[in-house]
Amino acid sequence: MNQQTIIQPLSNKTAGRTEQETSSWPCPAKLNLFLHFVGQRPDGYHLLQSYFQLLDFGDELQITPTDDELITFSCDMSELNGSNNLVVEAARLLQQQTQSTKGAKLHLIKRLPVGGGVGGGSSDCATTLVALNHLWQTKLSVQQLAELGLSLGADVPIFVRGHSAFVEGIGEKITPHPMPEAYFLVVQPKCSIATSEIFSNPLLTRNSKAITIRDLKSLGLPFDGFNTMQSLVVDNNQEVRIALDWLKNHSSHARMTGSGSSLFSVFDNRQEASRIAALCDPSWLTFVARGVNQSRLQQNLSDIDI
Repeated sequence: MNQQTIIQPLSNKTAGRTEQETSSWPCPAKLNLFLHFVGQRPDGYHLLQSYFQLLDFGDELQITPTDDELITFSCDMSELNGSNNLVVEAARLLQQQTQSTKGAKLHLIKRLPVGGGVGGGSSDCATTLVALNHLWQTKLSVQQLAELGLSLGADVPIFVRGHSAFVEGIGEKITPHPMPEAYFLVVQPKCSIATSEIFSNPLLTRNSKAITIRDLKSLGLPFDGFNTMQSLVVDNNQEVRIALDWLKNHSSHARMTGSGSSLFSVFDNRQEASRIAALCDPSWLTFVARGVNQSRLQQNLSDIDI
């Protein structure tokens, strides 16, 4: 394994380096309360419109800053260990852009489903940028961090900014827009969706009528959203179709987030969401979360000028 990603337990001392105190940073999930495409750029990127609803649930990133340039990474999900992940890429990119001589030991506690459309990898990446920017005192602005994040993934800027928002372009045009806080049951059937196959599908609608923030109220969000990718996924994936039908039979307003395979439904209170969650197929990954207008990551930094 490459020495830059040596898997090490969190500890206070490692030979040849001085470590600081370990801190924990939230990596919140998101849901797309609606999602459609209004065009496609010449370079192939799809132009989207969506409402990104941040949740009070997600992964956790533990960081121990060090006085050298070494980035080490570990994860409680063994298949994610190694250098090929956004957390390591984000840390190295921040080092390069700021010429920082600091390093870090990074340990990811994974709670969100991998490849489920809830933003886990992008959120982990954003938290890495925001947290290390603070811990290393590299003093990049939120705008600069968001621009760095966009080079790593279209969803990263929304997590860097940390507000539920109306999102356009390829993910870089972000307009914070609060919604009434609701509770969400999120389920992921035991399958994965190849996002690239959906985007290359000729049946994908790419010319939906563009809307404005004013239109969001008429859509009745968060209760009557839509996702133009959902029909393609459901038509080609039996597991998603079964799970979606089950959700619709047990709750209102069930739909898919992102390109799937995660699905969600909306509730007025946690108790009812938890009651339905207890009835879910035990093979599904499930969690209940509250929608928030500001992420826990930004709440933690609300009194710090980053």
